[in-house]
Amino acid sequence: MVFQGPGGVIRLFSDLSLAIAEGETVAILGASGSGKSTLLGLLAGLDVPGEGQVYLGETELTALDEDARAGIRARELGFVFQAFHLLGGLTALENVMLPLELAGEPQSQARARESLRQVGLEARVDHYPRQLSGGEQQRVAIARAFVTRPRLLLADEPTGNLDRETGHRIQDLLFELNRNNGTTLVLVTHDAELARRCDRILRLDDGRLVAA
Repeated sequence: MVFQGPGGVIRLFSDLSLAIAEGETVAILGASGSGKSTLLGLLAGLDVPGEGQVYLGETELTALDEDARAGIRARELGFVFQAFHLLGGLTALENVMLPLELAGEPQSQARARESLRQVGLEARVDHYPRQLSGGEQQRVAIARAFVTRPRLLLADEPTGNLDRETGHRIQDLLFELNRNNGTTLVLVTHDAELARRCDRILRLDDGRLVAA
């Protein structure tokens, strides 16, 4: 796949072809700068390649304009990032409610409370991110990712900012919720132990995806 950069055309991937089954969990490994996060951006329709196509089910994301892709992301995708990306001026409850409110969901507060209960944070709903530990902030982020009942969850180094013990708890929670919701999970990680919990491991190597 090629992209138009400030200095001209950039070819990041070569002959890249990836098919992921509904409900499958897939880990993507690779060296820093190999394009792992860019690949997640392509799957989400955040980035559009100069060549090639990306499909979500029967929908070709690369054939849609940005507004249409944003609508699909809001309805069908969830995201978990290494840096949590919580809004500091909103409580845990308000952070989880936000995607539902943007989608016009009338039961946003009740659904957000239930999502926080599922991650064990029912006693922290009125806390702001600065009042939460790193593990608690990531649990809020996971609650926010699952509250819209996404078809596809994309996770970029979801335990990268956490200590080992907290990271293991977050892993357990992520896979439990993913299993209970029947979501398709694609995660980028440097953690081989986390990757082994997935159905399939792929490695980005010189612009190609290979089985690991």
